[in-house]
Amino acid sequence: MEKRVRCLVIEDEAETSNYICKGLREAGYLVTACATGPDGLDYAIGEDWDIIVLDRMLPGRIDGLSIVDKLRALGKHTPVIIVSALSTIDARVTGLRGGADDYLPKPFAFSELLARVEALLRRSAPGADSTQLQVADLKLDLRTMRVTRGPKVITLQPREYRLLEYLMRNENQVVTRTMLLESVWDYHFDPQTNVIDVQISRLRAKVDKDFPVMLIHTLRGVGYRMGATAPGEDDGGERALG
Repeated sequence: MEKRVRCLVIEDEAETSNYICKGLREAGYLVTACATGPDGLDYAIGEDWDIIVLDRMLPGRIDGLSIVDKLRALGKHTPVIIVSALSTIDARVTGLRGGADDYLPKPFAFSELLARVEALLRRSAPGADSTQLQVADLKLDLRTMRVTRGPKVITLQPREYRLLEYLMRNENQVVTRTMLLESVWDYHFDPQTNVIDVQISRLRAKVDKDFPVMLIHTLRGVGYRMGATAPGEDDGGERALG
């Protein structure tokens, strides 16, 4: 039987906590919730979790960053995603430098939270440090940065390489603009430009051109997905460049 993911949700707002817990349980996760800093700390360090969803501002004189700091001091590498109404760039940087693995400002769509949780779980899974990524016949060597599709060697610019690596690490998952801006461009805000569309178009021209099966798919109004699904099979036929 497949092991179910154990998730700890530390959130004091009842409505937000119920929203997160309900969605995660419907996704098949085993969820435990608590609402104060002291309780959150006790649960976080007292049991083994696959992932922790954590609010920054908590009642009880122990905030979210203190919980992360204690976890890391004890040598626990449990993936932690902070969800917080503190949404400034400085607040996000502080959270990430404080030991969190991801930071999602409130309000948020549950679909994005779930996508980020899944991405963190994949990165922490056994074998996640493999030196090669592969999607269908597309291969990326993390040591040499060599990219090939079948017999063809693909030459990429640094930003194109980072974009491709991120998409490949999230194979068959929807990747939103926000996720790409934060992970590939290090933007913690949306500059309202077409930079992502342009880079996706350039990358697709190198990766998909002259191949019978497209790997980079555009989901209009949602984001992008990398996978070997045949065009129109799973992505609504959304194949426009950018």
